[in-house]
Amino acid sequence: MTERRTASYEAAGVDIAAGERAVELMKSRVARSRRPEVVDDVSGFAGLFDASAFLRYKRPLLATSTDGVGTKVDLARRLGVYDTIGHDLVGMVVDDLAVCGAEPLFMTDYIACGKVVPERIADIVGGVADACALAGCALVGGETAEHPGLLEPDEFDLAGAGTGVVEADEVLGPERVQVGDAVIAMASSGIHSNGYSLVRHILATTDLTLESRPSELGRSLGEELLTPTRIYAKDCLALSREGGVRAFAHITGGGLAANLARSLPPTADAVLDRASWEVPAVFRVLQARGGVPQAEMDKTFNLGVGMAAIVAPDAAGAALRLLASRGMPSWRLGEITEGTGTARLA
Repeated sequence: MTERRTASYEAAGVDIAAGERAVELMKSRVARSRRPEVVDDVSGFAGLFDASAFLRYKRPLLATSTDGVGTKVDLARRLGVYDTIGHDLVGMVVDDLAVCGAEPLFMTDYIACGKVVPERIADIVGGVADACALAGCALVGGETAEHPGLLEPDEFDLAGAGTGVVEADEVLGPERVQVGDAVIAMASSGIHSNGYSLVRHILATTDLTLESRPSELGRSLGEELLTPTRIYAKDCLALSREGGVRAFAHITGGGLAANLARSLPPTADAVLDRASWEVPAVFRVLQARGGVPQAEMDKTFNLGVGMAAIVAPDAAGAALRLLASRGMPSWRLGEITEGTGTARLA
């Protein structure tokens, strides 16, 4: 008689107990991102946020953004470092919200993985929660999905969505920008989360490895590449409160000029001074060792500028002083001229 085999979720590769263990490990770090408006949902099926906080607004507009971390997750996997990649996710989401002047309120995250390793998931989510606390928003929920057979046991992907709020008559954007305005740059912490497909191509086609220690960096290339994305949301909000801000531009995929152009009206250009800053060493190493043309660098990487603010000319000095007082490296990057809605490095 043939023995009948019994099927189970665990036999299919899904470990429910491991998922529950991961939740327990991350709880304390998630709690540190809590805001007063967060309301507990005992069931855990949804995140609740007290919207009565919006009563202080005349006409509150909700802003929403969603993003991922891209192929940077592959480098985190290869290096076995999981507690910084969440900072990248939060930076990608909340800094997009800040561009229109919105205060980030809350986020949710989503992790798909081949196998739930509780400590690894807790590190990833813990990094998301820590970064939410830095940005002033709450991590109100998320999902971890185990996909055996679709992803290898050590593979994962990470995405998230955030919500913010802004007063309707305080929304920032191209319609506020005027000829003569100043462009202020805020320094990036490194590559952030864009351009890693090119980075991985350079690693695959040159003698550079994650363990390489170029003299220009003072540490391994892997450590440099995993530097977390800088979070600008609170700095942007502080500038907005100071007054004189016309628009922001989050410098992500597409590079400095392309992202700044999104914040320009069709009648103005942004002329940026390439000599106003020194491109960080990691970009110079990748360009030189990978033989990457300057035009390709310009359209792929932030090159050391993670966020740009367009401000009224008489507000530029105060903006730079405020950012300096907050420990944010910044400088005057360029100016707004008559044009056709483009940005260019000169």
